[in-house]
Amino acid sequence: MTIVSYTPFFVKKFQKLPEKIKKQAVKKEVIFKQNIRDTRLKTHKLAGKLDAFYSFSVNHQYRIMFALTENGEVAFVDIGTHSIYQ
Repeated sequence: MTIVSYTPFFVKKFQKLPEKIKKQAVKKEVIFKQNIRDTRLKTHKLAGKLDAFYSFSVNHQYRIMFALTENGEVAFVDIGTHSIYQ
C-alpha cells in the first residue's frame, strides 16, 4: 500500500472543494493507495515546468497532482481542474 502525505496547500484547496468532488477524490485515493497505476486513475507524468510531478484523475474535470518523495512515499501537492497545471 502506498503511503500518502498532504502538503498544507493541498489540504487548503481540498477543504474548499464541493462535497461531491471531495467524496470522489476520497474514493480515487483509496484506489491510488492500492495501485498508483490503476487504469481508472489515468495516472501520468507531467511535462515542462511541472516535469517533477505526476497527476491522476478524480473525474473528468478534477485532477490530483503529486510528487514521489525520496523515501518512496507520495506527497499530494495540489487538487483542482486543469488550471492546476498553469
